[in-house]
Order: sequence, then C-alpha cells, then structure tokens
Amino acid sequence: MLRKILLTLATALAAVHVHAAPYPERPITLVNPYAAGGPADVVARGLARGLEQRLGQPVVVESKVGGGASIGTGFVARAKPDGYTLLLGTSAGHVVTPLMRKTSYDGVKDFAFCSVVAVQPIMLAVNPTRGITTLAQLIERAKAEPGKLSYGSAGVGGATHLGAELFQQAAHIQLNHIPYAGAAPAINDAVGGQIDLVMLNLSASLAFIRQGRLLPLGYAAAQRSPLLPDVPTLDEAGVHGAQFATWYSLAAPAGTPPAIVQRLSDTVRDVNKDPDYRRLMRDQAIEPMALSPQDAQAYVEKDRAEMRTLLDRLGLAGQ
Repeated sequence: MLRKILLTLATALAAVHVHAAPYPERPITLVNPYAAGGPADVVARGLARGLEQRLGQPVVVESKVGGGASIGTGFVARAKPDGYTLLLGTSAGHVVTPLMRKTSYDGVKDFAFCSVVAVQPIMLAVNPTRGITTLAQLIERAKAEPGKLSYGSAGVGGATHLGAELFQQAAHIQLNHIPYAGAAPAINDAVGGQIDLVMLNLSASLAFIRQGRLLPLGYAAAQRSPLLPDVPTLDEAGVHGAQFATWYSLAAPAGTPPAIVQRLSDTVRDVNKDPDYRRLMRDQAIEPMALSPQDAQAYVEKDRAEMRTLLDRLGLAGQ
C-alpha cells in the first residue's frame, strides 16, 4: 500500500513539474504562408532571429504557401495550442480569404493573437521596357487598351491584390490580374517581362528599383517613402482613395495558454528595441509595431469589418 501511495505521489509531482515547465523548452516553428524571399519572409526571419535570441530556443521559419495564405494559416489553426507552432499572419490569411471563400478555419476565432508586429504600404512599379514612366502614362495606356496590361500580386485576396483592385477602381482602368504564391515570383516575372507591372510591398521591389530593373510610379501611403523620396504617392499623382498596406501579426492557435501568448507579445516588444532589427525593418520600408494581445485582437477585428465593406464594394465578397 505504501508503495502504491508513493507511486501516486511521484506521478502527481511529475505532472506538476511538466505543467510548470518553463516555456519554451524546445524549438519553435514560425509558419510563413508566403513564398521564401518575399517581404513576409523578411519579416518572419528578422522576427525569428529576435525571438530566438530572447527565448533561448531556435525559431525555425517554415514556408507553407498557397490558397491566398490559407494553407499556412489553416495549418497553424489546426496545430497543437502549446506555443511551439506560430504563424506570421496577414490580412489575407486571417481576414480576406475567409471573407472571399470558405476556408477550413475561422481567421479570427481560431487564433490567439500575440501581437501585430509590422505594417508596410504598397508600391506600384512597372517593367521599364514598357515605355511607361509616370502614373499618368500608365492610366492613359490602360484606358486605351483595357485589360491588356498585366499586373502581378502575391496572391488572390492578399493586400497586394486588393490594393491593385482599389487602385483600378480609383483610376477607372482595367488591368489583367496574374496572382502568384508570394511576392518573389511576381517580381521575377515582372523583371523578366512576363508581366507588365506589380503592386507589391516596397521591400519586395526595392532592390530591383535601385538596380533600374523596375520603375516605381506611385506609393500607396499618406506620405512618400523615405527610401524613395522622389516617387510620388498615388494621391500626389492624381489617384485618390487608393491607399493600402500589408500588416503582419504573430499568432498562435486558439487555446494557447494566455501566459505563453503574453510572453510572446512581451518578447516582440523587446525585439522592437533592437537597433539591428529596427534597421532591417527600416531598410525594407517596414514599420515595426508591438501591440498587446488585446490590442492585436481589436486590430484584426477592425480590419475584418473594414475589409468586408471593401470586398462588398469591389464585388469580391463570397466568391
């Protein structure tokens, strides 16, 4: 009997020890729902380095692309809620794709948002061999040949797609949409001449713009980018009401212990204080953020409400 009591006590103590084990005890996977090499990948890898330096465990970035970011987003939604499988979330995976079509997950209810970590406006750029040097020339060409000029996005339903759709509506033109599984392949085809232009996050196109392989025409933000101060905003170039940006979140599956969610949120805030991390983000025209779990939840819910209105207006909701 004594032996049985001791065994039971030992088992209970082991359970308490496991429950109280510090987080993290092993490597963490950070899922990027876009192709490697694009702006989401830059954010994911920069954030992963900062997290692992502070958490004391490797943070491995794993790309799971496709489906308007729904494949990678859905993968994390189904993962064990223990803090070891995280998502670099975007409006596409959390908000837009679920509003446009049925997905296997709810982009808000199936996640615990640790933080919104960054936001980045979009740049419209054209292949320089097309003979278009200003936004006015692009609009004139598009009106003369509706649907002939092609543009690449980082996927159906993403910020780059919706930003381009909003731009077309504001400019009263029609372009031919070519969706890709991320910004990197879209850029490659724009530089190679397979498509005419791209409307992507500036970090995706900045190197090619500086090399003269892409020509920037307009920035979809309230102010010009300090990295390209000679490029006008869309408003300055005469196209109003087409400001658009991508946001990135750090999200865990719903049911992840609140203490882990808060630990990750606090760590993001610490990462944002790192001069090297801030320099990396600045060089890619990415604005770092560090929202609390509560503020991140509210941010995503607000974006969903606004996106539902926008998609209805563009005729894209529920397709």
